[in-house]
Amino acid sequence: MSIAQIIQNAWNKQSKWLIALRPLSWLYGFGFGFNKFLYQSGIKHKYHAPIPVMVIGNITVGGSGKTPLLIQLVKYLQSKNVKVGVISRGYGGEGPFPHQVTLDSIPDVVGDEPCLIVQSTGVPMAVGSNRREAIELLLQHYELDLIISDDGLQHLALDRQLEWIVLDNNRGLGNQKILPEGYLREPVSRLEQGTVIEHAHEPHSHLHMHLEVAEPYLLNPQFDQASIFDPTLDYYAVVGIGFPKRFYHTLETMGVCEFQCHEFPDHYDYEISDLHFEDMNPIITTEKDAVKLLPLLKKHPSYQREIWVVPVEAILSEQCYQLLDQQLGALGIQIH
Repeated sequence: MSIAQIIQNAWNKQSKWLIALRPLSWLYGFGFGFNKFLYQSGIKHKYHAPIPVMVIGNITVGGSGKTPLLIQLVKYLQSKNVKVGVISRGYGGEGPFPHQVTLDSIPDVVGDEPCLIVQSTGVPMAVGSNRREAIELLLQHYELDLIISDDGLQHLALDRQLEWIVLDNNRGLGNQKILPEGYLREPVSRLEQGTVIEHAHEPHSHLHMHLEVAEPYLLNPQFDQASIFDPTLDYYAVVGIGFPKRFYHTLETMGVCEFQCHEFPDHYDYEISDLHFEDMNPIITTEKDAVKLLPLLKKHPSYQREIWVVPVEAILSEQCYQLLDQQLGALGIQIH
């Protein structure tokens, strides 16, 4: 088990030994705060895009539900004839950057989440650690009204007009300590500076979302796609996401009670050997993992085990859409 995985497990359990990492948290906090001061004072310069920028992010390490939220917002804006584009760091991709994401892009080049976003929406998208270059690449090819940044809440070099911060109440804020003693990227007070979208089935805020499960589908291209999903079977739950417990909870709500957990690091680069087990029980996984597994299956057409994918959709409260319409209207972007 890697050091990163050991720390991740300690965060989830809020282990007491994490206090030993407090000096590193102080160092991280000082460095982040000093960098923030440099941008606020103008010593470091921010990039101001020629069109409004909206950032969707979180203050925690690992999954919070921001990608399903982004996908849903893109679909909503597209339905309202808003010309929207998306940028992302492209974590897990090897580039070269900046790089446009298309339906033919592969995760090894642009990252897994960008592939999922474009496959789900067809939105114009570019990736790269330099957000300015990604935005300029998009604007060379498209006339857009709005740029949405997938993550990048802590990317201070990018000026933004809107910030939506996803707060996953299913996971919470742990011990409320910043990295590495806890899994916060910024102090809890950061939540006071943006629009907080509560991710919870029993929310306390009017601005909330939850994930709704759709019918699972077979990933294997050579199998009969008319096959019916059977929740009573034994499954291997193969996941490489930031917060695997959410996926396990989803399986339980679907009636899948018999599954063995096989966790990999977030954005993991799978090998076909990771999908081999002693028997032929099926695998069940997330859409994010599926975008990496499908190219692997195409390289190994003899692989015969069923792999089922569980799609999820972000369901937003009506107040989220009302607020978005108001915020965009204040920026001169009319929702029709």
